[in-house]
Formats: sequence, C-alpha cells, structure tokens
Amino acid sequence: MMEYENRAGDVSPDIARTDCARQVSEWLNARDELWLGPYAARESASKGRDHPQAPSPLRNEYQRDRDRIIHSQSFRRLMNKTQVFLAPAGDHYRTRLTHTLEVSQIARTMARALRLNEDLTEAAALGHDLGHTPFGHAGEAALRECFDPEFAHYRQSIRVVERLENDGRGLNLMWEVRDGILNHTGSMMASTLEGVLIKYADRIAYINHDIDDACRAGILDPSDIPADICEVLGATHSARINSMVSAVIEASLDKPVIGMTAEVGQATDRLRDFLFERVYYNATAKREEGKSRELVKTLFDYYAKHPDKMPALYRRLIDEGDTPERCACDFISGMTDRYAIETYRELYVPNVWRGLHE
Repeated sequence: MMEYENRAGDVSPDIARTDCARQVSEWLNARDELWLGPYAARESASKGRDHPQAPSPLRNEYQRDRDRIIHSQSFRRLMNKTQVFLAPAGDHYRTRLTHTLEVSQIARTMARALRLNEDLTEAAALGHDLGHTPFGHAGEAALRECFDPEFAHYRQSIRVVERLENDGRGLNLMWEVRDGILNHTGSMMASTLEGVLIKYADRIAYINHDIDDACRAGILDPSDIPADICEVLGATHSARINSMVSAVIEASLDKPVIGMTAEVGQATDRLRDFLFERVYYNATAKREEGKSRELVKTLFDYYAKHPDKMPALYRRLIDEGDTPERCACDFISGMTDRYAIETYRELYVPNVWRGLHE
C-alpha cells in the first residue's frame, strides 16, 4: 500500500493504524520478557487453541480469552446465580458473579507479586465458575442425582467454553486457560502456576465473603470466630484476606510451586471447617435447598422427556449426537435462579383464573 499525505502532512490512517498495531505488539512482547518471572507461563510456549486463529494486533492471546469470557452470555448469567444464599432479596449479598470478580482480583494481586502471567490468571479466574448451576451447590447435587453422579460444575464450565457458548461454537480458549478452569478445585492441580493460583484465590475469596454474608444474614457474628484463628489471620475481612494473600506470596515467591505458609494455611483450614459447621450446613441458610433440589430434578425430568421444548441450540446438539439428558442438563445448569423458578412456575403452577372482563 502506497503512503500518501493529507493536508496536515499526516500519513494514511491505514498506515498509521498498522504502525500502531506493530508498536503495541512489540511492546506487549517486550513487557512479557521484562516482567515475567522464570516460572511464569509464556504465550510462546502455550499449547494453543483447538482451532488456530490469526493473532490479534492489539492483544495477546490470554487477553483475548479474558475478553471472550467477559462478553459471553454465561458470564452475564452469573449475576443471578446463588453463591451461598438462594436468590437473596438483599442487594449486598454475593452472587456467583461477584464471587468470580473477587476471585479474579485476588488472583491478579498474587500473580503480579509473583511475576506470573497476569492475563492468563485473570482469564482462568473469570471463567472458573461459568458452568455453575442455579441454586449453587444444591443445584449441582440435584444434577448428580438425576443426570450423572460425576456431574461437577468445573467440568460443566469446560463444556460451556468448548461446546455451548457462542451458539454452539464455543469460545475456542487457549489450552492453559481451560486447564486452569478445569482444575481450580478439589485435589486436582492445574498444569501452570497461574492455574494453581485460582485454587487458592477461590478459597480465599469464598471463605471471607461467606463470613461477611453470614454476618449480614444474622446467622453468624464476627465474635463467633475462634480467637486463635483471629490471632493468626486477623479479626476483619480485609485483615484476613491480606494475611492469606501474603502467606501465598511468601511461600511461593521465586519457587516453581504455589503454596501457603504453614501457620496461615492451618488457620485457613480451621476457618473453613468452622464455616462448614456454622454456615454451609446451617439450617437457616439452607432451609430452601430441599425445594431447590426438587425443582431442578423436576425440570430435568420434564426437558429430558420433552426435548422439543428446549431452545434451538439444545435441539441442534441432540441432532448432532448428544442425548436429550445431556442437553437437558446443559439447559438447566445454564439457568439463573430466577429463570429456573419462573420456568417451574410456568410449567407446574396454575395461574389464577381471571374473567375476560377483569
């Protein structure tokens, strides 16, 4: 393309944009070489995407994945999915979306301090709960009962990004992002340190914000937390998070593994056990869980028997070889709390009859 000058003496806008993109790309590559530590995941060593794509001129590949997740429908639906309290009426209770944002913030803080790949960390953190069901772990347990004993939200998150999003085309994320999403919980371990950070950030986030929500709900008082735990972690929300984050950074700095210092790690485990006893199994907090499990199982049974009633995407997946049960699970697990309740009401709760002139 030939350059030309306009009246102001500037080069062609197309040429200027090309030069700008090249400068941005060079700067991003130079930044990675300058800032990333020896154990960080580098894009140049990535296993890549299932379907290769031309590079973006203005973003690295992990940035693109972060953006794809943020703009996805499943990400937006997290705003109306349960964290601990089912369909809470109060404006300040956490939802699955606010939990995800807190995990992302905590993970990015640790990644930056450890000189790990912050973009990869952020993308995996934002995507880690995309497959969570309505009504939180109660919905997950219901689908294990009626669909598959091996059903788990982290596996469903992978199905979302690989099969369901983008009208069945998936998001075509980088392998390392998907690995971090899949292995963010339990005994599984991600292949990158960035992925392992998500496991720690997830636990740090939910332990602390669930305490906050439980206190707001009146089922826990800050003074109920054992004094010996407070002595190690601190007595406030911010103090506890700072202690836990600092402990991960201290234990992991300049090392090829991610860990947490022993004293803080033990106190964190005791605090988590305390929450299971006082909050997660609390009768007041969980009084609607039985209803929500039955609701999910009823919806599953209906759509497995009437697959023609599901949206076009799921009917198409059945035509492509998925079972009606698999697609009913996909449809229901993508529902928000509110949509699941409204769908159940429409299917099974009769409307009050009103005369034609009322």
